[in-house]
Amino acid sequence: MNIQIIAVGRMKKGPEYDLMNVYLKRSPWVIKIIEVEEKRPLKGAERMAREGELLLKAIPDGSTVIALDERGKEMRSTVFAEKIRTWQDQGISNLIFLIGGADGYDGLVKKRADGLISFGAMTWPHMMVRAMLVEQLYRASTILQGHPYHKD
Repeated sequence: MNIQIIAVGRMKKGPEYDLMNVYLKRSPWVIKIIEVEEKRPLKGAERMAREGELLLKAIPDGSTVIALDERGKEMRSTVFAEKIRTWQDQGISNLIFLIGGADGYDGLVKKRADGLISFGAMTWPHMMVRAMLVEQLYRASTILQGHPYHKD
């Protein structure tokens, strides 16, 4: 299964970048990070629409798409791992996770998504969310392998 994270914005070197790379290296899955960015100084709905276009354009055809969204479903790590197992068992070849911009997603992006997942009601910096998502993917792999990394 190919896993891609398509995120709005460019990640600069720093603690979040370093932490993300720790878990990317540990992961048994190859996780590709694709960054999209609108450099023009657009505002509000216009910016969301443009970021939406860039996100949608980066999604390979036939992919299962999960958008990280504050209004999405919260789940325990074990449930997330089981979701991944189900997608693998179903033969999903491309699993895509989306991380939107500061203003959220354009409606077309949410419409395209096969599911919405939340990391809780709190607001998280977008760069930290990348590290958190990669850690949760690594954690899911350890849960599925019966490795003791995850404590329940």
